Amino acid sequence: MIDAGLSARRIHALLAECGVAVEELTGILLTHEHGDHTRGLKSLATKNRIPVFATPLTVDSLRRSGVTADWNLFTSGAKFGLGELEVHAFSVPHDAADPVGFVVRRQGRGFAVLTDLGHATRQVIEAVRGVNGLLIETNHDEALLQQDTKRPWSVKQRILSRHGHLSNAAAASIVEQVATDVLRHIVLGHLSRDCNTAELALGAIGEKIPPGADVQIRCAPTDESGPVLRFAIS
Repeated sequence: MIDAGLSARRIHALLAECGVAVEELTGILLTHEHGDHTRGLKSLATKNRIPVFATPLTVDSLRRSGVTADWNLFTSGAKFGLGELEVHAFSVPHDAADPVGFVVRRQGRGFAVLTDLGHATRQVIEAVRGVNGLLIETNHDEALLQQDTKRPWSVKQRILSRHGHLSNAAAASIVEQVATDVLRHIVLGHLSRDCNTAELALGAIGEKIPPGADVQIRCAPTDESGPVLRFAIS
């Protein structure tokens, strides 16, 4: 499992919908320490003794906030095995201790998780090019963010910074650069409830997919109670 940002109870329920018990998890991979990615970690890790894989700086940050776990450390840029999976962790620019994205491969197939970054470095582009499936952040529509009255200007500056979050346009540019003829699935995630819509995100990404390409583009549910999104890399 990658990240544990929902409550432990909700994670249990979602895994059950997929026919998986928490006790069956062989590990939890962490992208970074922010609460929306680690909310359920303490309960899951302590009660079920699930190995947690993270960078040393991410672990240090979580330890300071009282999280204990069976820590397994890796460095950014490392490749390591987890059961039948090969995991490649790569650095991403975000305002966290040592944030990473992941490419997970099995039997020649690859799935990338690219979320919580302000822009894509050359390293990021090269890491995710050629995967079969891609989960990418489409956090906000820039016009809606600028018009938003709930967020102070300082928060908007953070979101728009090079260590903030991807806009629809920025994500679409990344997709255009990394899409190859083996890419079959794109999942859009981390959408702001106030500053984005599924229609805007899907439209921005869809414009970068060549007509007739065999690619499914979907939005992950933004509501914690939403349905499980199912797909298969084939």
